[in-house]
Amino acid sequence: MTQSLSPGRESDREPISMGNGGCSAPSTIPTAWEKVFQKPVLLAVFAGIFAITTSAGCTSPRYLSNRSVRENPLNRTLKLVGVKGPQVSQRTWNTLTRFGLDNQYSSDHHKCFTQIRQTINSNPDPELVYALSELSYVEGKKSERTGDLLNALSHYGVALTNSYDYLFSEDLNMTRNAFDPQFRAASDLYNESLEDTLRILCSEHHIEPGRTYTIKTPDREFIVRTEMHGKWKPEEFDRYEFVSDYDIETLHNRHTTYGLGVPLIAVRKSALNKDPRERFYPDGLSYAVSAMMRCAPNHKQGRAGESPTCVLEFFDPLQANQVEIANQWVPLETDLTTPLAFFLDSPEFRKRNQATEGLLDPDESQQRRGIYMLEPYDPDRIPVLMVHGLWSSPLTWMDMFNDLRSFPEIRERYQFWFYLYPSGQPFWISAAQLRSDLLATRNAFDAGHRDRAIDQMVLVGHSMGGLVSRLQTMESGDDFWKIVSDKPAEKLRGADQDRVKLVSTLYFKPNQSIRRVITIGTPHRGSDFANDYTRWLARKFIKLPQLFVSTGKRLARENPNFFRDTKLLTTANAIDSLAPKSPIFPVMLRAKHSPDIKFHNIVGVVDKRGIFSASTRRGDGIVEFESAHMDDVESELIVDSEHTTMHMTGKAIFEVRRVLLEHLQQIDSEDRVAIRPIQISDQH
Repeated sequence: MTQSLSPGRESDREPISMGNGGCSAPSTIPTAWEKVFQKPVLLAVFAGIFAITTSAGCTSPRYLSNRSVRENPLNRTLKLVGVKGPQVSQRTWNTLTRFGLDNQYSSDHHKCFTQIRQTINSNPDPELVYALSELSYVEGKKSERTGDLLNALSHYGVALTNSYDYLFSEDLNMTRNAFDPQFRAASDLYNESLEDTLRILCSEHHIEPGRTYTIKTPDREFIVRTEMHGKWKPEEFDRYEFVSDYDIETLHNRHTTYGLGVPLIAVRKSALNKDPRERFYPDGLSYAVSAMMRCAPNHKQGRAGESPTCVLEFFDPLQANQVEIANQWVPLETDLTTPLAFFLDSPEFRKRNQATEGLLDPDESQQRRGIYMLEPYDPDRIPVLMVHGLWSSPLTWMDMFNDLRSFPEIRERYQFWFYLYPSGQPFWISAAQLRSDLLATRNAFDAGHRDRAIDQMVLVGHSMGGLVSRLQTMESGDDFWKIVSDKPAEKLRGADQDRVKLVSTLYFKPNQSIRRVITIGTPHRGSDFANDYTRWLARKFIKLPQLFVSTGKRLARENPNFFRDTKLLTTANAIDSLAPKSPIFPVMLRAKHSPDIKFHNIVGVVDKRGIFSASTRRGDGIVEFESAHMDDVESELIVDSEHTTMHMTGKAIFEVRRVLLEHLQQIDSEDRVAIRPIQISDQH
């Protein structure tokens, strides 16, 4: 990927500012902005806080912490981290005693292993197969402690192939018991011996899918063929990290599934090619991957000293959470959350995710503006575009994104995109930019308009992002133009570039690819939060977009008496644009939109507000119910939540899931009608 942080847009033409200011405070500082404004005595306090924030930068939370001891379900049963460990389990020791092998194991484990193999070859017994796997794993851990990695690798290989045998060998079909706790223990042995094998291989080699490796140990030789299953390209990964090394710190939920395999974090390379689509993928991006080792049919011969051949496979858990082995479907061990947290904790993301800069300096943050994807583009999955609000960024969506992806029916049919924009500018400027950025995205991935899924797009907007989203669905007519002038746009004088900026902001058509819009805590009629005090402060701290202001000044100078109020062209910021008296809100409420677009609304009503709440009237503390409520929606849900955290609540997330499933039902029903065969009458 290129080092540029600017995702694609169709052109450098920017819309122009016009009106009266923001709503959504950042999720990382939920109280500084929302609770102090209605009391003048607190303005000085806020100003001091604001100054500290702007000088020191906004502190981002940590999403991951390193474990001192990696997560391993065998730690307890095999005493892997104990002073006297590692030790075999009591059940395995009982198996050795039952077969008269306990003393031999204590005196010479190599001879003991040979005897076990001979016994298994003549009379397969699941207890012995399991015992050989566990004993080999324990010996591998002992060798690893002494630094003998080759010997450890050999033991892990034996543990891996024999645990695989325990789970899938046809010889054990009649005696294997899936209800025995030992069955799950065999799965753990498989997973952990594979992980330890991968750790050694990754330390010695750069593992690349698509290549074949021969691994030589003192007494064995393993042939490992690697394969990739997913929409990634094998060469796009820089390295792999292990999920078990990390703890989740900030995200509310960790979504995993239990089965076979090793959950990994695949860190994507920064693009070196000039593919224009690379600008939609942020630097430092990491994906969830699950690795599995499939032992080929000749692995049994490995017990007799011959080289086993195995296939190391890398699966995308977003596309598959089970795999077919030995004519049965086996669940994969997966972790969708830790790779996401790893990316959010990366220096590359922290550099890009500067919500405060987007509020205070819209000009500086323009270079990072655009649509971003955290998954490979999929032509068959419907985009869900998430649009943040004031003093915020895509980071605010990560809990909802993390939770929605945990539902198989959602991740199988939807892909999630995120819009990053300078939130300090008027929201109609951001809406005009989003129109351009959506067009650029379509041209980059589907210039021929062949991907039907894009034409079923869903927008989810929080706070001011809801206004940006709804403006994508409206037919402007002349109504928006008449906010600034009662004279025809054709009579506007000035440079072509300046005139295009203004006219394109005020004249627009609905985006035909959008089919549903979900607004959350959105001030559809403005917010009393944008009062005289906050607007005064905003003008002191927020740098107005210079490109917009200079264009407005030039047009006002070249067109005397043309505009109703030239202040609308030159002084508006995001806070001004959300003032309830702004003339744009009545126009938006009566604007026409396509009848094919369905709207849904989530409104916050806090039962118990703090003493510094911005409003004493019914609402979420920032947006009053009367402003957030809408009549033209398919559904409206009221949640007991404050404004800045409303979209992170389980109730709101589950409502978005419900709407997305409803959307799928509608699409599928339309498809069934479309393919219904024509009935031909026999009557003449």
